[in-house]
Amino acid sequence: MKKQQIIWLQVIYWAFNFVGNVIMPNFFFPERRGFEWNVLSITYFITEILTFYILYLIIIPKVFKLEKLYSAVFVFLLAILCFGFVRYGIEEIILPLTLGFRNYNKDAELLFYLADNIYNASLTVFIGGILWILEKYGVAENDKKQLMIEKKQAELQALKTQINPHFIFNSLNNIYSLVYQNSEKALPAIEELSRLLRYSTKDLEKDVISLDKEMGYIDSLIALEKLRIKEPELLVMTKEITHPELNISPMLLVPFVENAFKHGDFRGKGFEIKVSDNEQVLHFYLLNFKKQKMADSGSGIGIQNVKKRLEILYPHKHQLIINDSETEFVVDLKIDLRHEKN
Repeated sequence: MKKQQIIWLQVIYWAFNFVGNVIMPNFFFPERRGFEWNVLSITYFITEILTFYILYLIIIPKVFKLEKLYSAVFVFLLAILCFGFVRYGIEEIILPLTLGFRNYNKDAELLFYLADNIYNASLTVFIGGILWILEKYGVAENDKKQLMIEKKQAELQALKTQINPHFIFNSLNNIYSLVYQNSEKALPAIEELSRLLRYSTKDLEKDVISLDKEMGYIDSLIALEKLRIKEPELLVMTKEITHPELNISPMLLVPFVENAFKHGDFRGKGFEIKVSDNEQVLHFYLLNFKKQKMADSGSGIGIQNVKKRLEILYPHKHQLIINDSETEFVVDLKIDLRHEKN
């Protein structure tokens, strides 16, 4: 429960309390009509307010401990005493000195006065305790949720910024190789990389992009990589996209393709990519043959980042199966993108 809601509950409580204890007695209890009764009704209302906020702001925060149940009893007793002393001070000391009358008989003992006010104070103490607990633990829970959201957003941003340098590093390596060989493909490769960088710098800051744009990343990446491969026709990608307007987190599929190029064996071999969005469930399938005796693992930093992002962004809405054998690397990913339209 938000703090603003707690404030409104207090306003509503005091409004009903004022009507019930100050206004209504004049209509339903004729004997209470008159100056003295009205003054006593107002002083009683003031006593409730003072006791409520002394309890709310001082007694409970200082004394109450959730793990120690006896502290609740102690809080209740202190609040009852507070109510009695505040009312006694107003009605039995201030009123006689200022207006010449009191609420109780002059001979009434203090112990009797306190005992008589236990019932009167109980409702105020109970309401004050309930509202404090709602604020303390309700607001704390909301703050905790907000912190979790901010933490996830920060983590996602960190993961996305890790993907971008990794992507640039791989692409620059490819271009370096073409330039070193004085290949006529070097200039088109630089142009293709420039286009990819414009995509990434513009869209990585967004929470989501269209599925069609994510596919554009992959198309550009494949086009760039084809420039350095002897048999580019072996790189086969088939798409059956009927809902290009669906939203997806940017650079979520690209690392799989990057990984295939980094570790793939393209000597007379290629890879196969299939993408479909049947019933708005994205199905991404990738099969590539691996280089033999690779020094590093088949799934690098980019793949690990994708796994983390999937867990954060699509909990219970995705299925990722990765088969990493000595000769093949297979990714089979399904993401439910329903309700993810622009």
